[in-house]
Order: sequence, then structure tokens, then C-alpha cells
Amino acid sequence: MKFGDYPKAGSLDGVAGFRNYLQSLGIDMPCDDIVAHGPKSPLAAPIEVDGMKIGHRLAIHPMEGWDCERDGRPSENTKRRWRRFGLSGAKLIWGGEACAVRFDGRANPKQLTMTAESQSEIAALRDIVIAGHKEATGNDDDLVIGLQLTHSGRFCKPNDNTKFESIIAYNHPLLDRKFGYPPERPVISDDEIKRLIDDYIVAAKRAEACGYDFVDVKHCHGYLGHEFLSAVERPGPYGGSLENRTRFMREIVEGIRAEAPRLKIGVRLSAFDSVPFKPDPALSVPGALGPGVPENHSVPYPYAFGGNADNPLEYDLTETKALFEIMRKMGVRFVNVTAASPYYNPHLIRPALYPPSDGYHPPEDPFIGVMRQLSVVRELKAAFPDFCLMGSGYTYLQEFFPNVAQAVVRMGWVDLVGLGRMVLAYPELPLDILQGKPVNKKRNCRTFSDCTTAPRNGIVSGCYPLDQHYKKSPEFKKLALLKKAQVG
Repeated sequence: MKFGDYPKAGSLDGVAGFRNYLQSLGIDMPCDDIVAHGPKSPLAAPIEVDGMKIGHRLAIHPMEGWDCERDGRPSENTKRRWRRFGLSGAKLIWGGEACAVRFDGRANPKQLTMTAESQSEIAALRDIVIAGHKEATGNDDDLVIGLQLTHSGRFCKPNDNTKFESIIAYNHPLLDRKFGYPPERPVISDDEIKRLIDDYIVAAKRAEACGYDFVDVKHCHGYLGHEFLSAVERPGPYGGSLENRTRFMREIVEGIRAEAPRLKIGVRLSAFDSVPFKPDPALSVPGALGPGVPENHSVPYPYAFGGNADNPLEYDLTETKALFEIMRKMGVRFVNVTAASPYYNPHLIRPALYPPSDGYHPPEDPFIGVMRQLSVVRELKAAFPDFCLMGSGYTYLQEFFPNVAQAVVRMGWVDLVGLGRMVLAYPELPLDILQGKPVNKKRNCRTFSDCTTAPRNGIVSGCYPLDQHYKKSPEFKKLALLKKAQVG
């Protein structure tokens, strides 16, 4: 098959055609012929974790819109997005969106930030979700809402959408060069880490006061918490051994337990990572990105947590499972499993046919990427059946999403199925599935990646192809001009 010559999901001939195509790729992905509805549906079954009862198995991933006010408060666009999370009927809102614990940790100048001044409006976001959920379902029974706490680390842009102001855990031989980290700048000190841990604890106390059921101590996608997990060459108490590399997480969790005892704790975790990728220079031409190829790297490559050091293009969950054992001892059994980073290997985290402007065309059929994530969660669930695991990476399944989601839940591969950009333009998707309605193909995400291309270029995120709110906005014209200039 030629580069980029992958069939679109919509071109496959129903479930049978979908299954046959997966078979041709050597993929044994579970897929039910019929999606059940009503109380006997596997997706409709409630589940309980850490004293929180979640009404069914369809949940919403955290998705930030790069659209808050510069002082960290939510904007009208933010409020609209959270209301639609409520209207989705999903019984678990995992974090809503990444909320920075202090201003220098923002991934963009308009990221939600927990401060004394923004606290009341961040509390109001929870109320907005509940109101939307009641409107859609008639009540808010068994609805669980969390807030994701973060520091963006290497990918901080607190003042300028175009300029990284990185705060890093260690010097990475590839990422420092790729993202312009000056060699003369130091890494975050142990004393500053302790102050940052205090900031997480303060933010969690505020989240508790806001009424959130849990906080997510974010350890994924290349942000600071995730980067600590691969800090094998960092000296001192926060690097080297796995015990040291998990100290950041452990001290945050211990502090939250002490200062906000009512609050439950989850972790969104990149269970595996890889080397950074780039467009193949041999196949890239002006206006057309080539397929992704790995950056030149030496082996052993110790910088990919959950990766095989001798072949980092393969995953190895040995340390990931060791981390699960550590989380079990901490009493954290609520994990949203994701992968890698959208900044340096997006095909692993969110398989798509169309790349964002700073990405590359997929180096593999995106269905392979979906199956990789399903397999990782299956392996972790088999090893840790007492954990409640939420899976990621389903969007590329498109109209076959309900068939696969039901199958993996029914077979015990995963507990909760996470929906991300699928609900930006189609928030009713969870309710449609649970009520036995067919997927509305005209509103279904086709992974055009505009929701990523826009914020990468300082424009608010949203589903520009399908959501009329964004299609009619001034930002739509900016994005269209940007994409035209890139092609030209």
C-alpha cells in the first residue's frame, strides 16, 4: 500500500467490511455485530471506584480549547464546551480540561488556571455540566466530575502562543533540540519541585471546595509529570530509580490526601512512549508533509517511559506495571490510560488520517494505532483487575466506535471508554449509542485535525469542519487562510 493510501472508515462496507479489512492488516480487534441498548447493554452497566458510582461506561476525556481568559478564568467558549459535556449524557467527565496549577505552567496563554480569583468560576463550570446533564437526561444521578491538574513543563507557553518557555525535568538529547531548549538553561531544581508540589496541593484543595469529585494528577503527553517518569539521568531525589522518578507523583498524592481528604484521585497516564517523529524529508514537499519517521537516535534509549530501551519503537510495559504497583500502594486505582505525546509522536496518541499542521502523515494505517492502545489497556487490566481503567484512542473508529466499545467492555479489556474530539461537534453521541440510535455520520469526527492545527497556530480550538459555532466564527477564516498559506 502506498504512502497515505489508507481506506477511510466510511468507505468500508459495514461491520463485515470493517472486520475483513482489519483481518487483512492482521488485527484481531473485538467488534460486535449488534450494539445493544437498554439496561442490559454492556455500555449501560454502572461501575463503582473509590466510592464513586459512575452510571455507565461512556466517558469524556479532558479537552482544552485554548480559549480561556488570560487571567485563567473560563470564557464563554469554555462554558459552552463544558455545557456540551453535560449534554452528552456521559456519566464521567474526566477532568474537563487541563487546569494549570500556576501561571508559568500553562501550555498556552489562555489555559484554565486555578487561582483564588478563578476558583468560583471554575466551580461554576461543574454547575454548568450538571445543568446540561439534567437537561439531557432528567437528573444528575451517578454523575462523576473531575478536574485535571497540570503543569506543562517542556511545553509551557504562558505568555506567547508561538514561544516555548520550557521548564524541564532533565535534558533530553532529542527533545531539547527539537523544541529549542537552550543548553545554558538549567532544569527545574529540587527546591522548585517542592514548591510546585505545594501548588498542586493548593489547587486540589480549591477543587475540593468547588465540589469536584476527584482530581487527575496528570502524567501524560510529555508534560512535566510524564517527563519525570523518564528522568533516568536526573541526579537527586526526583530522578534515576523508578522510586525517585515517581516521587513527584507520590508527594502530590500524599499532600492531597492530607489536605483535601474528601477528594478522590485519578491519574491520566501515558502508559508507553517512543522516540520523537518528524515528516520524512525524502517524501516531504512544499505544502505536503511526508509520513512520520523517527528522529535519529542511539540505543539504548532510556527516555521513553514504557518503551523498549533497545528498540524504542516497541512498547515494554515492565516499568508501567511497576508504576501501577506503586499507585496501588498509594490507594490510586483510577487510571485513564493514554500514550506518548501529541507534540512529538501524535500518531501513537490519536490515530488520524489527516495530520495537524506541525505533524506528519501517518506512518502506519491508523487502525493499527487504535489496536495498539486497546492492547495496552487490555494487558494492564489483566494484570491489575482491581483497577478501574479508562481507554483512549477510539476516535478513528468513527461509525464502528459503538461496536468496538461495546465489545471491549463486554470482554473485560477495559472498564470505561473515553470519547474525546468525537463529542466536540456531536455531544449527543453517548446518548445516541445508549438509546440504540444509529451514529449520525454527518456529525461524526473524521480526524481532520483542525482542532489541533488551530491552537498550534494561536487560534482557539474547536471542530471547525462540523460545528456551526466555529464554522461561523472569525477564527474559521483565520484557520482557512492559514491552511491555504501552508499548502501554497
